[in-house]
Amino acid sequence: MSQKHTFDSLNIMLLLGICMSTLSIANAQSTIKTDGSSTVYPITKAVADKFQIAKKNTVDVTVNISGSGGGFNKFCRGEIDIVNASRPILKNEMKDCKNSRIQYVEIPIAFDALTVAVNPENNWGTAMTLAELKKIWEPAAQGTITRWKQVNPTWPDEAIKLYGADSNSGTYDYFTKAIVGKAKSSRSDFTESEDDNVLVNGVASDKNAMGFFGFAYYIENDNKVTAVAINNGKGQGPIPPSVETVENGRYQPLSRPIFIYVNIKAVEKPEVKEFVEFYLKNALLLVKEASFFPLPPRAYTTMLEHFNKKRIGSVFSGIPAVGLTIDELIRREDRLPYENF
Repeated sequence: MSQKHTFDSLNIMLLLGICMSTLSIANAQSTIKTDGSSTVYPITKAVADKFQIAKKNTVDVTVNISGSGGGFNKFCRGEIDIVNASRPILKNEMKDCKNSRIQYVEIPIAFDALTVAVNPENNWGTAMTLAELKKIWEPAAQGTITRWKQVNPTWPDEAIKLYGADSNSGTYDYFTKAIVGKAKSSRSDFTESEDDNVLVNGVASDKNAMGFFGFAYYIENDNKVTAVAINNGKGQGPIPPSVETVENGRYQPLSRPIFIYVNIKAVEKPEVKEFVEFYLKNALLLVKEASFFPLPPRAYTTMLEHFNKKRIGSVFSGIPAVGLTIDELIRREDRLPYENF
């Protein structure tokens, strides 16, 4: 073989290698990383699936679950682009983000009705007062309030079996704040899990069980568990979780806003910006499909404006918001300045 022919072959192979490498880079998927709340997971997963189809699978959106607290830990370390949160960012998390120079846009995306559920065979505890729930869940109940009769003398003398969200969960934070009066304060002798399906199945398998989880997990399993109507002592009687009672503000204090938080630095990636815009433009439909309660259409328009203007920080000052209605949330988003510690 001549030297010229050898050089020509090498040049062809080199060109082929460069072309293959260029083609591989062009076809490589971009990745958007999301993590956090199991409550928000069904919404973000539905949006991610639709977005990936729209982008013909050129973008990979990972949606993982580590609880709101776990998600914020990763978010404030810069490990993920978006955190799903079933509560507002807290003061310590705001400080962690500031220390890491992570700035973010706070975006409410829906409302949830945190649901207390019992087994369908339970015919005594289908309506409860806030005082009864506190008596069951407060720290002082551990080892002392172990039977239904101890909560209400008309209820049976049978052992209570409790199921609840993982202590790193925003659902746990919200429930304990709303029912006990202090976030992360409760008895610890209950079965906890990050997986809401574990909680649902636990309640469904035991006549004397009770648990709490997001409305979407209840409505998907309403043939297995019964939602407890809540009497908040405001003269309205026991109020069950429903579209009507969340929208009119009567299901209190267990009605709550849920969020995504977007890392401003991540928005420099075109695919992240496109994903968040896609999220807000399609939220009304996909929130309903995921069995949550959408905000009014104008709220999503406002959130999209806030996102595009990079309105950083939170309107909640790092404090858990308990008892907000949809209207109150929108007024707060419209009027209050954002804070970014």
